[in-house]
Amino acid sequence: MSTVRYNPISVAFHWLMAAIIVVTWSIAIVVSDMPLSPARITGYSWHKWLGVTVFFLVILRLVWRATHPAPQLEIKMPVWQERAMQLTHFALYLLMMVIPLVGWLMSSAKGYTVNYFGLFELPDLLSKDKALGHQLKDLHEYLADILVALVCLHVLAALKHQFIDKDGLLSRMSFCSCSKKKD
Repeated sequence: MSTVRYNPISVAFHWLMAAIIVVTWSIAIVVSDMPLSPARITGYSWHKWLGVTVFFLVILRLVWRATHPAPQLEIKMPVWQERAMQLTHFALYLLMMVIPLVGWLMSSAKGYTVNYFGLFELPDLLSKDKALGHQLKDLHEYLADILVALVCLHVLAALKHQFIDKDGLLSRMSFCSCSKKKD
């Protein structure tokens, strides 16, 4: 049974970002089918604000991770599962950086400046080019679909470890420090 846990800051980053990503994705799904209205504009504003938050948080999370490495994995799993876990984690981090960046590029190309909760504006990264904006929109959505699939895989793997393998892996990323002792 795994007992070495992530530090509380890493755990907070993980769950905060998970919640923000789910909300951000959910907002995009809801507003994409709405007719042009103040509610749709507000929804997209929140989507962008939260997307920028994910971008900032993933940078902070990577700095934190570089200075506070993951605890050693104390359970045995097949090599293919370990490789799949490493590749999935790498892809999740990459997508958490790239998706907001592509969204920012898309907004710039469509002629919409991105602001952060009305506090400040992010610089436009591209000149206005509606055709490019539409291509970037497609890429943004495609990458988001990949992220959702990887998050589902991540959750299913965690549940497998918790309920089938019963190896305590899920407790490494929980807020609760309680753990069962191995008999």
